[in-house]
Amino acid sequence: MIQLHRLEGFYWVARAGGYARAARAFPYPITQPAVHQQVKKLEQELGLDLFERVAKDRVQLTPAGRKLYHFVAPFFAELPAVVRAVQSGDAGGRLEIGAAPMLLRHLLPAWLKRLHKQDPDVAIELHECLNPDVQGLRGGQLDLVIDHLPEVPDDVATLHVATLQGFLVLPSSHRLARRKRIDLPALSGETFLAYNARLYAHELQMQALRMHDTTPGRIVAAGSAETILGFVEAGLGFSLVPSLDPEGPQVRGITARPLTSPKVQFEVVAAWRKNAPENAALDAFLETAPKP
Repeated sequence: MIQLHRLEGFYWVARAGGYARAARAFPYPITQPAVHQQVKKLEQELGLDLFERVAKDRVQLTPAGRKLYHFVAPFFAELPAVVRAVQSGDAGGRLEIGAAPMLLRHLLPAWLKRLHKQDPDVAIELHECLNPDVQGLRGGQLDLVIDHLPEVPDDVATLHVATLQGFLVLPSSHRLARRKRIDLPALSGETFLAYNARLYAHELQMQALRMHDTTPGRIVAAGSAETILGFVEAGLGFSLVPSLDPEGPQVRGITARPLTSPKVQFEVVAAWRKNAPENAALDAFLETAPKP
């Protein structure tokens, strides 16, 4: 008999493409050597090689491994959602949703109001995700991710729900604040207020600065748009932030100007697993999505 936990280790290595990545992706703490042992013992039981090494830290499935993966993947992918439904006593009326803080604040309230008007019994648990949690979605810990996704995996479906536009924000007391159009290079050498480097939004800011040929004098990092806007209001520097409002962030003491030439926009999507089990709550949520 094949032990279930060895199949679980095999599944996560196949999903992640390596043993170290699999250990980080596991839904509970486990070490890389433990994952490696699970797979090796499974291969010994079957008398087959399930993976072949293609780089120092990457492996890929053998033909036998691919056949086994296609069999076990639906079970492990759907298990977290089934467990949540069993524990909650609600077989289809609960959703786990991960979204960026800004979207939780400015997009989700009206959306949830529409949902609960249509189906008041749907239970929603919201998770603040500083980066798009595609791994949590694909692993079954989340039913939906609402964010800008730089890449969409083949096993994930999406629905366009909003558009974020990039805005230059600076203190209203700034020497350039009264101009209707501000060329970003005119701010080269000044302090730039950025997202923390571990956040995907940081790289988007850096890309926008490069696109507009702007080099800050120094960079001060913060963890959220709210903190960045607070620093701008205090006169500590300028920044680039996304906004759902076509007029930009409406904050006293801050002047916002849209980024143009080139214009900076990001698509916001609702994303879910294509192979997710039937979920009436998911269908209802998508039916009440904003029409951008």
